[in-house]
This record gives sequence, C-alpha cells and structure tokens, in this order.
Amino acid sequence: MRAYLMELVGTFFLVLTIGLVSVQGAQLAPLAIGFALMVMVYAGGHVSGGHYNPAVSLGAALRGALPTSQLLPYWVAQLLGAVLGALVARGAAGGPFTVAPGPDAGTFAALAVETLFTFALVTVVLASATAAATKGNSFYGLAIGGTVAAAAAAGGAISGGAFNPAVGVGAVLVDAFAGGAAGHVWLYVVGPLLGGALAAAVFSYLHPEG
Repeated sequence: MRAYLMELVGTFFLVLTIGLVSVQGAQLAPLAIGFALMVMVYAGGHVSGGHYNPAVSLGAALRGALPTSQLLPYWVAQLLGAVLGALVARGAAGGPFTVAPGPDAGTFAALAVETLFTFALVTVVLASATAAATKGNSFYGLAIGGTVAAAAAAGGAISGGAFNPAVGVGAVLVDAFAGGAAGHVWLYVVGPLLGGALAAAVFSYLHPEG
C-alpha cells in the first residue's frame, strides 16, 4: 500500500507541475518538469521505484523489476494521482490545462515522438535504476529527470510532451469533463506503452546479465 500511495503522490506533483507551467507559459517549462520528476524519483525511489508513469511500470514488469501482480495497482494509483494533479492545476492556475499535439503536427509525427522519447525514458530508468551494473548509484534521479526535460524541450511542441499515459489521460480526462476534446487521448496510451515495451525488450538484449 505504501508503494501505491507513493506512486499517487509522485504522479500528482509531476502533473501539477506540468499543468501550472503549461497554463502560465513558463519559458523554462521543460526544466521545471524534469526537476519535478527528479526530486520525486529521489523522494520515492526507495519506496515504490519512483515510476510515476504506467509506461515505466510496464517496462519494469517486463524486465522483471516489478511483480506483474502489482502492475494494475500501480497504473490505478498513477492515474488517480494524475487526475488529482490536473484538477488542482486547473483550479490553481484559473485556466484550462490539457495535453494535445501541436496544431501543425500530424498524427504519425505525434505518435512517433511519444513512442521514441518514452522508449528513451524507460531505457534510462531500467539502465540507471534496475541494472546490476549501476546498483546503488546516486545519479539515477538526475538521469531520469534529465531525460524528461530533454524530451519535453525537443518533442513537446509536436506531440504535447506527455511521454506518460497517466499524464496524457489524466489531463485530457479533466479537460473533457470541462467540455474539451478527448479524441487524441489514445496517442498518450499507445505511444508510451509501445515505447516502454520496446525499451524492456532492448534492455533485456543489451543486459543479459540482468
């Protein structure tokens, strides 16, 4: 239960940060998002693994670092945290917050960006936080947060920059209840989960020793 609560709390603060910087149009939004994830990973990595992302949990389960019986509860906790974070961000900022592809971005481009950068994120998580060769390191949070910051800066304007089904679904659901569109929500489920699964497969090939 402690792990599930930690996943809810960490995802909540990640989505809250994304929502607030998005509504305010903060110039350093990618850095803020990356740092928010980094500190929450350090805060909860020893409790739950610090996933805060269903795609990361899927990759960890496929890699053998998370029991498959815990995968669904992790997803539920992450989605609840994301919905709560989106609600609070919307109320605190006084404006709508959602995740959506850029106005000039094609569907394939948005899906590719979500898949590829989630692949990069999950690869970094597995390599820095679960591999035997990096066990006990102190840089895993910085590596994970830095990956998200780079992904948001590089691909956010194309795909919306979720790289996380909980972020995408939570934000879009809250916006849809307020009258927004939800037709693109599948991008933030299919792309990241595909990226997470591919990352687990590649990790297993590159690290046969575990």
